[in-house]
Amino acid sequence: MLFLGDDWAEAHHDVELQDGQGMVLVRRRLPEGVVGLAQLHALIGDHLDETDKPETVFVGIETDRGGWVQALIAAGYSVYPINPVQSARYRERHTSSGAKSDPGDAHVLAEIVRCDRDHHRRSTGDSELAEAIKALARTHQTMIWSRQRQANQLRSMLREFYPAALIAFADDFSGRDALAVLAAAPTPAAGRALTRTRVISLLRRAGRQRNLDTRAGRILTALHAEQLELPAPVTTAYGSGVHAIIAVLVAMAVQISALDTEVAACFGRHPDAEIITSQPGLGVVLGARVLAEFGDDHDRFADAKARRNYAGTSPITRASGTRRVVLARYARNKRLADALHQQAFCALSTSPGARAFYDAHRARGATHHQALRTLANRLVGILDGCLRHHTPYDEELAWAHQHALAA
Repeated sequence: MLFLGDDWAEAHHDVELQDGQGMVLVRRRLPEGVVGLAQLHALIGDHLDETDKPETVFVGIETDRGGWVQALIAAGYSVYPINPVQSARYRERHTSSGAKSDPGDAHVLAEIVRCDRDHHRRSTGDSELAEAIKALARTHQTMIWSRQRQANQLRSMLREFYPAALIAFADDFSGRDALAVLAAAPTPAAGRALTRTRVISLLRRAGRQRNLDTRAGRILTALHAEQLELPAPVTTAYGSGVHAIIAVLVAMAVQISALDTEVAACFGRHPDAEIITSQPGLGVVLGARVLAEFGDDHDRFADAKARRNYAGTSPITRASGTRRVVLARYARNKRLADALHQQAFCALSTSPGARAFYDAHRARGATHHQALRTLANRLVGILDGCLRHHTPYDEELAWAHQHALAA
């Protein structure tokens, strides 16, 4: 068996190859890309016998995605994605001075897969369709997060010079109503110049069909109210900034809508899509995110507990002496955690069993977010069972234990 530590960077890879006794066979810096990968295969081939199989080469690397990792998996190597936090702790076993180098990190990764690989999860082979869904779902999620950051920046700017707009659009600064009206009136003076007819026209053009007159009246009441104002040149400068951010938000909304369509089309072709969307609180978008982060290899997780741990919904316990504390697991996949948190919240209005489960934990003193985390943990277990048995969600079966306790 051979053990390879691969410390990757944007332009190169520092690698170290060891044998089963920990003897260093090769240390090398390889370029990123096809040339570097060909050199890596040649280095490994020099130390493999003709009868040795590719899976006897164990690779430790601090990432689980990208063309390089996929090429290693395609070559048949046993690839172990190592969490950077874990590799940092392993590094402390080799030095207490705090010294760090790329070749040193490659050595640590090789030692991990040689001595301790049983405590780490091997990278499994997700289907090409699952990889495509992951790429789309992550891009879609990143775009939404970016839009929210831009909306927060817009709110901060409006607070500085245009407080009336904060009142007019307090419900949603990145919504269609706010973007349409503020694009036409990015300053307080322009806001006071708006008429009811003009506002109704802007709202209708933005896509609003109902309550036009009522909505326009509320907006005008807020924009025409007295407010503290800055000097005209400063207000004009702020107005230019608002106009620029709104243009970005409008463009992002168009691209997010386009990605919605792409995610739905790609996710709809996956064989597990029907099972995943049968779960309470999971629609096409959230379902695609959950599939993207869990992957579609049904052998990846040994049991429901392993899936919960990976999802970060299961708590951790810290016990020492007489002190014992149960804490939320914050070191986790943030994309998956966000999707599961939203699923738990949506499930409250679609699943009576989920609602009863949540209410029971709230009655015991749990906060809203604590109860949602517990519910998400339960829902992950239900999803695991459905995927293992290739069975859609069943409300009565999923919460049968709860009905038994109530009886």
